[in-house]
Amino acid sequence: MTELQPKKRAQRNRTITLTEEELQYYKQRLITLKQPAKAEELTNKTIHQDLFEAIDHLPDQFVDLMFIDPPYNLTKSFNGKTFSKMTSEAYTEWLDSWFSKLIRVLKPDASVYICGDWRSSHSIFEVASKYLNILNRITWEREKGRGSLSNWKNASEDIWFCTNSSSYKFYVDRVKMKRKVIAPYRNAEGKPKDWDEQSGGKFRLTHPSNLWTDLTVPFWSMPENTDHPTQKPEKLLAKIILASSDEQDVVFDPFSGAGTTSVVAKKLNRRYVGVELDEIYACLTEKRLKLAEDDASIQGYSEGVFWERNSLNEQSRSKSAQLEDESME
Repeated sequence: MTELQPKKRAQRNRTITLTEEELQYYKQRLITLKQPAKAEELTNKTIHQDLFEAIDHLPDQFVDLMFIDPPYNLTKSFNGKTFSKMTSEAYTEWLDSWFSKLIRVLKPDASVYICGDWRSSHSIFEVASKYLNILNRITWEREKGRGSLSNWKNASEDIWFCTNSSSYKFYVDRVKMKRKVIAPYRNAEGKPKDWDEQSGGKFRLTHPSNLWTDLTVPFWSMPENTDHPTQKPEKLLAKIILASSDEQDVVFDPFSGAGTTSVVAKKLNRRYVGVELDEIYACLTEKRLKLAEDDASIQGYSEGVFWERNSLNEQSRSKSAQLEDESME
C-alpha cells in the first residue's frame, strides 16, 4: 500500500502535494493495461504500470510526438524505488530493450525527443540511430546543482531530436524567443532594425537554437513544482510540443514521472498518454491535470512567445498566483 510521507514546508512553499484523501481519489482515475488497447481507450489517461508490462498492449501508430525522459545511468532514488548505475554497455542494452518495442507506436511522421546527460548520451545516440533519423542534439542549461572542487560543475543536459521518417512536423515560428536588445541598431530612417520597443524595454524575436539557456528548473516557490527529483520545466515541454505537434495530436511519455508532459499537452490543447510506475507520481499527474483546467499558464511563455529568462515578462506569474500572494500579505 502506498503511504504518503508528509514534509514540513515553509508557508509560501507552492510545491504540489497530495493528501491521503486526494491519493485515494486520484487513484480511481489511473488505468492499467491487461490486454491490447485501442488508442481511444488511452487518450488523456495516465497508465499506472511498469512500462515493460504495458508496452505490448499499446496500439500501433497512435503517437504523433513522443517525449522520453528515462532514468539516466546514475544510481538515483525515485520515491523509494532505486535505479542503479550500470556499465555503459548494460545501459545501452537496457535502453534498446524497451526503445525497440516503442517504435511501432509511432505514426510515420512522428517526432521523438529523448533526454539524457553526458554519461548516457552516447548510449542514446547508439540506440536511437538504429531506429530513427537523428536531426539534432539540444543542450539545455540546468542551473541547479552542486559545485565540485575536482571537476567542472555539471549544469547541462541533452535532448536528442529524432524523427520516424523524412516527413515530420516542425513549426519554428511557434517557438521564437523574445530577447532584450543590448545594442538597438536603427536603419537610415532612424527606425528600429529587427526590434521593437515595449513597456519594459527593447526586444526582438529570435529563432530558436539547439542551446537553451532560458529554462528554470522547478523549485519550491514555483506553482508547477513537485517532489519528483528530476522534474522537467513546463517551459521545456512547451517548446517541444509547440514545435513538433498540432492541436489534438497525441503526445506520449513512457516515463511520465509527475506528469509534466501530459500537463503541458493539455494546456496546449493536445491529447496525451503517460505511463508511470510510481502510484504517488501518477496521482500527482492527475492532480496537476485537474489544476490545469483552471490555470493553463506556463511560466516564461505568454501570448505565443517564449521570454528570455529573467526578462521582465518572464518573471510575471499567473494571475491566480498573484492573487494568492496578495491574499497572504
